[in-house]
Amino acid sequence: MKFYTKILYLFIFAISVAGCKKDITEETTTAVKTVDQYDFKVVNEWNTLWMEIERHAAGYRPCPTANALGYLGLAGYEACVSGMPEYNSLAPRYQGLNVPKVFPNQEYHWPTVINAVNNFMFSRLLPEVDKTLYARIKELSDKNEKLFLDQAGQEIFIRSKNHGEAVAAVFWDWMKTDAATFDGYKDPFKENNWRDRLKQPGAWTPTVPGPGEGMFPYWGKGKTLAIKDDMKVCRDFRYYVGEYSENPNSTLYNQALEVMRQNTPSLSYQTEWVGEFWSDDLLGLTFSPPTRFIAIANQVYENENCSLEEAIVANAKVGMALHDAAIGCWNSKYVYNIERPESYIKRLIDPTWEPNLENPLTGDKGISPSFPAYPSGHATFGAAASEALASVFGYSYGMTDNCHRNRSEFSGYPRTFSSFYEMADENAWSRVPLGVHFKMDAQEGVRYGTEIGRVVNRLPWKK
Repeated sequence: MKFYTKILYLFIFAISVAGCKKDITEETTTAVKTVDQYDFKVVNEWNTLWMEIERHAAGYRPCPTANALGYLGLAGYEACVSGMPEYNSLAPRYQGLNVPKVFPNQEYHWPTVINAVNNFMFSRLLPEVDKTLYARIKELSDKNEKLFLDQAGQEIFIRSKNHGEAVAAVFWDWMKTDAATFDGYKDPFKENNWRDRLKQPGAWTPTVPGPGEGMFPYWGKGKTLAIKDDMKVCRDFRYYVGEYSENPNSTLYNQALEVMRQNTPSLSYQTEWVGEFWSDDLLGLTFSPPTRFIAIANQVYENENCSLEEAIVANAKVGMALHDAAIGCWNSKYVYNIERPESYIKRLIDPTWEPNLENPLTGDKGISPSFPAYPSGHATFGAAASEALASVFGYSYGMTDNCHRNRSEFSGYPRTFSSFYEMADENAWSRVPLGVHFKMDAQEGVRYGTEIGRVVNRLPWKK
């Protein structure tokens, strides 16, 4: 009897201990914070630093910067998607991309994750910029780490930092597998063959001042993040102007005359200024055309006081749209190989004519970018990024663009728009009064970029 009594007592004790453990667990469990419970500021800070450093990064404009923004955006998204319950990981779509998982039922400080991703990637993407600029990467990372350690506590901070660095390392290795684009900023002129194509009607030739070679002729060989290979070539230019023609009655000739009309002294400075407002062509003067739309996104994050989740998703969509826009646009440029208006006009209409693009830092005037005209890179980038932004913040989102407020080298006062599409459309048209594009280049850039943005938006982001 005593034996059974002891067994009974042990059984009752075990039940009571289990119950106590359950009570303790329930009372001390902390709800795991999701990404949307943090604000946008860490994304905003790193975007701002990218804008400042990339402005001076030789060889980065425009293709390598778009490439980098695509990987940066997707890496930040994948590093944090476990804390975004409504969103899917996109990593299974990409061959060879095996993203480290978070530990189950563990707390992560998502701003620390983003900080770690960007510190790792920036340090490897921008090793050759001025040392003072490069040092700012570590300065921003260290400043945030001190703040985030205080907020999260040591255990969560270390776990979060390690996760961000692990994801970034995987993306860096995956980025290196694209032989066409990796380290592309080091040799933007390789694989030029423009001299072999001079017998083609209207073939692109270098303009003066300029490097004398076409930039990034190989970029279309790069791997895309959203569009398929059959989208790497835009609509044929003949859709807009028919066959290439030098006949004064042809559509192309009339588009050349339109460029000239937009560049005459009789027009108001306002017309020329729209071109300057969107230019972003020149190293050291402003950030590049793709980064312009990261600058616009940053303003939206501030205007809307976004959550970290919204900023991460928008950065990923915009970055991936810009990435694929660069590949598709530059592939198309060298497929069609259409000369710049400057070359057409000087050869056929007025040998003294010059475009309006000038460099106030060097004094160079009458500049045309050193790659074929069709389609416009500005237009393609702007439309792709605008479509991506609109999918997050709305297709009727109005805002004032303060990107160049208070600039002294050119008139940078803000402009207000009723939608992202209106911004993309003006950005595209601005290249005509600047004298560096035909109307067809702008038209197709907007159409093509919009399609690229839509493909990005159709990826399975939401569950």
